[in-house]
Amino acid sequence: MRPSRFILRPAYTSTYEFTFTTAHHRPGPKIRPTTRISNANGSSSSRRNLNTITSPPRTAVKTAPSLHHNQRIKFTTTTRKSQTAQSSNMSSATSFYDFKPLDKRGQPTPLSEYKGKVVLIVNTASKCGFTPQYEGLEKIYKDLSAKYGSDFVILGFPCNQFGGQEPGSDEEVQSFCQLNYGVSFPIMGKTDVNGDAANPLFEWLKHEKPGLLGMKRVKWNFEKFLVGRDGKVKGRWASTTKPDALVAPITEELEKKAEL
Repeated sequence: MRPSRFILRPAYTSTYEFTFTTAHHRPGPKIRPTTRISNANGSSSSRRNLNTITSPPRTAVKTAPSLHHNQRIKFTTTTRKSQTAQSSNMSSATSFYDFKPLDKRGQPTPLSEYKGKVVLIVNTASKCGFTPQYEGLEKIYKDLSAKYGSDFVILGFPCNQFGGQEPGSDEEVQSFCQLNYGVSFPIMGKTDVNGDAANPLFEWLKHEKPGLLGMKRVKWNFEKFLVGRDGKVKGRWASTTKPDALVAPITEELEKKAEL
């Protein structure tokens, strides 16, 4: 008796079509323990005890029902909401001010609010070896704010992509930063900085200022991007660069006249 098999035909949308063929002609045959999966390029593989069908990454898992001979069914999957909805399309962005990342309450924050200011963007984490840099960041924020007022801003973007070192909720992250380091600059909502779900702001920052040897991806927690008064990326520094080493380049940008 031939084993049951099904063929996945991707429709390039969120709907996938499965054709189930069995050797039985009586109603309600069950899928046998060994099932051969054929994909679009004709290759195939066997799996044991196939009880569920798993759709592509970040989609719901569907359970295969009992089927009649040659019965065809369709499954519609639900994909996680993309962070693209948080901001303007990166391809149309010309400056930092075109983006609207989510704040700690999940509300869009128009970065146009910072037009004419110098902004330091840092991807942060609470359980990292570089976490004590919060102290240095807070110091330069206070020192430069004392001289230049509200013209200097630091924006922290918590991220859990590196070693799972930012596992807490947005509320827990805020509490940690304030209680342990007295952070007074804005800490935004948790976000991704690499991958398919990367925050569009970070996609733009990486495109505008690639790292060493042209590498665009963020390597670890506490990388730093400096945006000048004109909304352009002026510098990028690795996690190992301490905040006090940035005082000179930040001051240089602050001394420039705002181009409004």
